[in-house]
Amino acid sequence: MYTRRDIRFKVIVRFAWKNIIIFLFWSTLVTFLFIYFLSKGTNIGIPFLPLTTIGIAVAFYLGFKNSQSYDRFWEGRKIWGGIVNYSRTWGNQVLSFIQNHPDSKMTDEELINIKEAMVRRQLAWINSLRIQLRNTTIFDRKNISYTPDFGLKNDRECKDCIAFFLPEGEYEQVNDKANTAVHIIRKQGDILDELNKKGLVNHFRHIDMMKSLEEFYNLQGKCERIKNTPFPRQYAYFSSIFVWIFIFLLPFGLVEQFNEIKGQASVWLTIPFTVLIAWVFSTMEAVGDNSEDPFENYVNDVPISAICRTIEIDLLQMIGAKNIPPKLQPIDDVLL
Repeated sequence: MYTRRDIRFKVIVRFAWKNIIIFLFWSTLVTFLFIYFLSKGTNIGIPFLPLTTIGIAVAFYLGFKNSQSYDRFWEGRKIWGGIVNYSRTWGNQVLSFIQNHPDSKMTDEELINIKEAMVRRQLAWINSLRIQLRNTTIFDRKNISYTPDFGLKNDRECKDCIAFFLPEGEYEQVNDKANTAVHIIRKQGDILDELNKKGLVNHFRHIDMMKSLEEFYNLQGKCERIKNTPFPRQYAYFSSIFVWIFIFLLPFGLVEQFNEIKGQASVWLTIPFTVLIAWVFSTMEAVGDNSEDPFENYVNDVPISAICRTIEIDLLQMIGAKNIPPKLQPIDDVLL
C-alpha cells in the first residue's frame, strides 16, 4: 500500500514513461501527416463532436471499473481488519477462559505452555493465510505486465514464518495439506476439545471460543473468494480497448479543432494536448487495473504483511514473550 499523501514524481514517471513516448510519437505523426495532406488539399482530421461522445462514454466506463476495483480493495482491507480484531479476541479468550482446577492432573506450567502454543498457533495461521493469498503474484499477470517492478519483497515461500510459531513437528503435519491455514485452525479446535473434556474450559466458554474459530474460517473464506474470483474480464479488458481506441482517434480530432480555431500555425498544439489527455485516460485505466486484486504483494495492495506484524506484536505481548519484533515500516513509501 502506497503511504505518502502525494505520489512522488519519479513513481508517476515509472508508471507512465512508456505510454508518454507512444502518445508523443503518435500525436507528432498525426500532426505532421495532417499538415502534409492539408497542403495537398486533403483533410485527414475528424469532427470533434463524435470524439467527445466517445470520450464521455469511456470516462463513464472507467469510472464504473475503478469503483468496482476499489470495492475489492476495501473489502479486503475490512476482512483483514476483522482478522486483527478476532485474533486479539482469541488471545484474550485463551488466556482468560482456560483455567486450571484442583482436580486436574495438569500443572500450571503445562497449562501456560498450552496457552502460549494456542496463541502462537494463531500467528502461524495469519502468516499461512498471508502466504496462500500471495501464492499467485502480480508478476504472473499478463494484462498488467507493463507496470514497473518496485523490488518489493516476495514472501510467498516464507515457510519459516509459519513453522516458527508452531510446536516442533506440527508444521510437517499441516504443510502437506492443500490448505495449510485450514488445518492450523482445525488443530486449534482439536486442542480446545481436549481442554473441554479435561474440564479446563467450561461448556459456555468452549462454545464462545469455537465461534471465534468459526469466524476465522469465515474471514479466510472471504479472502479466498476475492482471490479466486478475478475481476470480470469483460469489464477489465474492454476498458483498455476503449481507452486505446479513444487515444488513437484523439489527435485526428484535435488537429481539426486547432486548425479551425487559429489556423495551421496552432496545429502543433495537438501534440502536448494529445499527450496530456491520453495520459489522463490511460492513468485512470491503469489505476483500476492495479487495484482489482488486493492480495498480490504489489504497490497498491492491502498491506497484509504489516497487518500480520501488528497482530504478532499484540499477541506476543499478551503472553509476555520477549524479543517482540518491530512494526513494519514503509519501504520507498510502500507498506507491504
